[in-house]
Amino acid sequence: MTALLEVTNLEAWYGESQALHGVDLKVGEGEMITILGRNGVGKTTTLRTIMGMIRNRKGSIRLAGKDMLSVPLHKTAKHGIGFVPEERGIFATLTVEENLMLPPVVAAGGMDLDEIYELFPNLLERRTSPGTKLSGGEQQMLAMARILRTGIKVLLLDEPTEGLAPVIVQRIGEVLQKLKGRGMTVVLVEQNFRFAAKITDRFYLMDHGQMVGDFPVSDLPNRMGELNKVLGV
Repeated sequence: MTALLEVTNLEAWYGESQALHGVDLKVGEGEMITILGRNGVGKTTTLRTIMGMIRNRKGSIRLAGKDMLSVPLHKTAKHGIGFVPEERGIFATLTVEENLMLPPVVAAGGMDLDEIYELFPNLLERRTSPGTKLSGGEQQMLAMARILRTGIKVLLLDEPTEGLAPVIVQRIGEVLQKLKGRGMTVVLVEQNFRFAAKITDRFYLMDHGQMVGDFPVSDLPNRMGELNKVLGV
């Protein structure tokens, strides 16, 4: 597999505290991987460091062969990578449609409003509603939709199902499957590995700031012991 996104020996610090201790991962074009691990092991930090939001870092991050470590944060998205944080970050006082119209188009292939509303029918129904009136699931959909407007090719997605009702979790799973069908490359951080198993291609297991294992989803039944140990379940 030729990697579209390749991370090698990635280290990162919050001040004097080292959070990542040599992270390695590869993601092929159109592939979806899921990073699993207990809270606090560095999953979100990995996404934030790849995105360039954590600048105290070293190692290698290559996107389509481009060295991303030297790219300024404000130019990262122009290389086709987007991040949806767990806290979503929508503008609560703006309507759904105003939120969708804010992000700049950084590359060809971004979805127009009709495509967004086809993918997220809930947002079409709530297009004139301010962010303060949206449910948690609708906010998550809006956060994802806003990034998809930009034309990015790689989506970094942090805990998209956290705290959401099962019917919304199912809907988000369907959306991710459709994005994968369109060729989107996805790096997913998710605690619910049963949800992820329905849509992901491979799992990475993370502990103490580094990857401690990876395997294809088809190997999940044989890895439950290892998974239980890493997740502490």
